[in-house]
Amino acid sequence: MDKLLIKGGKPLIGSIRISGAKNAALPILTACLLTKETVTVANVPHLRDATTIMELLSGMGVQFMVDDRLTLEIDPSNIHTFEASYELVKTMRASILVLGPLLAHYGQAKVSLPGGCAIGSRPVDLHIKGLEALGATIEVSGGYLIASAPNGLKGATIDFETTTVTGTENILMAAVLAKGTSTIKNAACEPEVQDLAYFLKQLGAKIEGIGTSTLTVHGVERLTGGMYRVLPDRIETATYLTAAAMTRGKVTLKDTRPDTLLAVLDVLKATGAKIETGVDWITLDMQRRRPKAVDITTAPYPGFPTDMQAQLMALNTVAEGRSLIEENIFENRFMHVQELQRLGADITLKGRSAICEGVPTLQGAPVMATDLRASASLVLAGLVAEGETLVDRIYHIDRGYECIEEKLNLLGADVKRVTSREVSDSNA
Repeated sequence: MDKLLIKGGKPLIGSIRISGAKNAALPILTACLLTKETVTVANVPHLRDATTIMELLSGMGVQFMVDDRLTLEIDPSNIHTFEASYELVKTMRASILVLGPLLAHYGQAKVSLPGGCAIGSRPVDLHIKGLEALGATIEVSGGYLIASAPNGLKGATIDFETTTVTGTENILMAAVLAKGTSTIKNAACEPEVQDLAYFLKQLGAKIEGIGTSTLTVHGVERLTGGMYRVLPDRIETATYLTAAAMTRGKVTLKDTRPDTLLAVLDVLKATGAKIETGVDWITLDMQRRRPKAVDITTAPYPGFPTDMQAQLMALNTVAEGRSLIEENIFENRFMHVQELQRLGADITLKGRSAICEGVPTLQGAPVMATDLRASASLVLAGLVAEGETLVDRIYHIDRGYECIEEKLNLLGADVKRVTSREVSDSNA
């Protein structure tokens, strides 16, 4: 099993390009099930989750052609099965996003209950209730969601009890082929949801209210083919900006979207970072200064993203002062705390809050990733820790960060991907 070996203490300096957004690419790929015509999707990140969703769709009959720049030509005209098996779905919760498109286009679906990161309860009840409101019949049997809509879906009003990103995406995809008009209230407004909506419009869907909490969808008979480019990954962008702030460095990130990161940029400015932006670039300069501690409270977009909570906690471990971190999205998203403490972090947990007292430096040690963003926080902590930090179970980080060690090394870090055998040999 691969690990990351990090020798800390080097400021990040230089420039890199940001990859396409994983959380936009996955629903966009599943949305191709809504048409029988060829679709071309550019800027798809080379990540394990993208590979998994492609394998899942390939098993249904979708054909992919990939060029050397990872632009996908997708042919969904030969779908022969409507089942998403446990073996693939258990590794990634986003696999449930095939449910809405299959029901809308083919009137049937059998999808395993999802797995993925263990960061708290993320029930599929909201997906089920929304699809049932559109006329689907869904039962749970043998660990599978078995759904049917033999007469097609019909427009309805869906008012989510709580904001849900994947729930909004599933219902949105189902509604575009439903008969009549659907209204989705308390819809998620995240840029990735917006990207999916713009992609669907490119294929002929009729959607109003994109970027707001109320989406109005006028069903159409069919979607066509088309071309689309996935938006840049705002979480990858924010992670590298945070890494630069922690290491007192200066970086320029290209091919990104500052307008999707306003809450994060405000927080980083509060740490003392000097930030400049253009249409598709961001420069952060700490001017060699230690960051100041900053309080954060996670919230749905446009608030501070839960996917950046762990990384900002890593920054606060070496910042000047005390900080309070409140997690309001997931109830079990502090599993990285114990591992950060192994590196010398001073963190106290109180329910959904964490109090962090900044220390001058961390000490390298072996640590283990528990989920995608927790793994990122451990890598960031390793960048500032004295000595060597060995991050285990990095398959988590490969789900969401394309070539992370290569990009960090381009910025002057010392990060090496090693195998368990290499680690054992070096300790012999």
